[in-house]
Amino acid sequence: MNIISRATDPKNKSLIEIHIAVLFFGLAGIFGKLINLPPLVIVFGRVLSAACFLGIIMTIKQQSIKLESKKEYKYFVLLGMILAFHWVAFFKSIQLSTVAIGLLMFSTFPVFVTFLEPIFLKEKISIKNIIIAGITFSGVVVVMPDFQFQNTMTQGALWGIMAGFSFAVLSVLNKKFVAKHNSMVISFYQTSVATIVLLPFVLNIRPEFGMKNIALLIVLGVIFTGIAHTLFINGMKHVKAQTASIIASLEPVYGIIATALLLKEIPNIRELIGGTIILGTASYSTLTTKDE
Repeated sequence: MNIISRATDPKNKSLIEIHIAVLFFGLAGIFGKLINLPPLVIVFGRVLSAACFLGIIMTIKQQSIKLESKKEYKYFVLLGMILAFHWVAFFKSIQLSTVAIGLLMFSTFPVFVTFLEPIFLKEKISIKNIIIAGITFSGVVVVMPDFQFQNTMTQGALWGIMAGFSFAVLSVLNKKFVAKHNSMVISFYQTSVATIVLLPFVLNIRPEFGMKNIALLIVLGVIFTGIAHTLFINGMKHVKAQTASIIASLEPVYGIIATALLLKEIPNIRELIGGTIILGTASYSTLTTKDE
């Protein structure tokens, strides 16, 4: 009975939702290797599929998508643009380097959140979270390749860090709306705006999709974007953005394990050490969330 009550507790339920979302996010990185298309086109297919899926679900549920003011519409347009950039940077990172490096470099975002959250949400900076974020970042530094701009691995790592920063901004700004808007509505607006923003670039590229790529993009968009993004945003209702972002540091661990099993892309010793550090700090953050 105690286990059931703990599972249904709003805070614990939010933690579970975030963990499931992070698992899906981690597996999404594999599609960067499986889909033979430019990152910009992959993201377009991803957000288009997600927006259509969410739109259908909300229509069935008769969910209203009306916002409270013109200012909120402007905010959601900005969030959609940030989301588009984040995912383009993320897949660019993976295609230039490896899934492991792309995911681990993306994991710098808890460090950014730690300092962005007090600015945007006027919350106190927790000393504990600063320390955890610092340890997490040290784990990422361990896997950083030689710092040479000509090296595609370095380029991929830098794109991963940009993906991390943009996701940190997105996470903090989402916190402003998740308390008063349905998480599915937030996800729908963001993916729809991202689709519109990316459409002109895709039309200019004129890619040849193919049935395999289309199928993979639909799976990526519906399961690993629409459902995952909604779960993550919904989970933030009862969890601080700092905690949610540190939990999300598990993403590279899930992604690296899946990549090793499915694509035989085995991480080196530095990537394993860095991943272990990230896993340890994320687990500690989750276990001590009730103390915040």
